[in-house]
Amino acid sequence: MPSFNPEPLDPNTFGESQPCFGCSPNHPIGFRLRFSKLGDDTVTTTFLPGEVHQGPPGIMHGGLVTTLADEIAAWAVIGCLGKFGFTANLQGKFSNPVRIGVPIEGVGRIARNGNRVIVVDVELAQGGLKPYTGQFTFAVLDKAGTERLLQRPLPEGWEKFGR
Repeated sequence: MPSFNPEPLDPNTFGESQPCFGCSPNHPIGFRLRFSKLGDDTVTTTFLPGEVHQGPPGIMHGGLVTTLADEIAAWAVIGCLGKFGFTANLQGKFSNPVRIGVPIEGVGRIARNGNRVIVVDVELAQGGLKPYTGQFTFAVLDKAGTERLLQRPLPEGWEKFGR
């Protein structure tokens, strides 16, 4: 991990009422993640999985681990590049189970920064192990493309992140 001083990112970047499961400060069952930027290409977060995040007893559900990794990758794009992308592809590898009740440190690094496609590498660390690594590809759309995808006007807080 880079040895820069972490710069906290604004959890209300998309507005106080934004609905994101991963980062909304007010989502009733969401992760409520907070991120910090390290240098120009890396974001970090810490998450403590609880009983409600289990799949097998004592182990975080694999889909929720992937959701956590996807959110870390998305915030690498947001926090480091000032853009918003939609997950177009992901590849992940589980090397060890992610345990309930043990903090997870997540790191997302920009691997490739293109105008329309951005690739982010994600690593989760827990208890001295690296139980998950992944690579996420994001499609960056213009305002019209985003509105077509959302099937609604782009929320005001999101407009600054288009390409």
